[in-house]
Amino acid sequence: MDLEFYQNQALLKQKEHKKFLENLKKKPPKNLDYLVQETHEAVFERIDCLKCANCCKTTGPLFTEKDIERISKHLRMKPSDFEDKFLKVDEDRDKVLKNLPCHFLHEDHTCSIYEVRPKACREFPHTDRKKIYQINHLTLKNTVICPAAFEFVQELQKNLDQM
Repeated sequence: MDLEFYQNQALLKQKEHKKFLENLKKKPPKNLDYLVQETHEAVFERIDCLKCANCCKTTGPLFTEKDIERISKHLRMKPSDFEDKFLKVDEDRDKVLKNLPCHFLHEDHTCSIYEVRPKACREFPHTDRKKIYQINHLTLKNTVICPAAFEFVQELQKNLDQM
């Protein structure tokens, strides 16, 4: 997977993608949620996250209290010890990883806590959300991080242009 290629393409197309997503928000097609789901599934049939893992290398997920409880229990740690060891509070007062790449990422791009991973990790890159236009800023940001998010916007744009 040529991450540099995807990042360059995403940066080159930022304005175009932003305009497309803003237009979706202004006038969402009736079947948008269905199209989003269909496009998401098609993209993830082609793109294998295990060949990339850029999200785990470059962006830390937000950890909810439920995430912390679930993961610390899985690791047989006290939640407070888990937080002390792995998390910090960021400028938005969210609990995030102290260090990147993620401590739980293996060299083969698998995750040592995959079964109990944070909600933010399970949902990333958020390309299967209903009313996708509500997270335009996030979708645009994710196109630079995630090849699948980039492909998703490209394909959704193409699909809607054909209608």
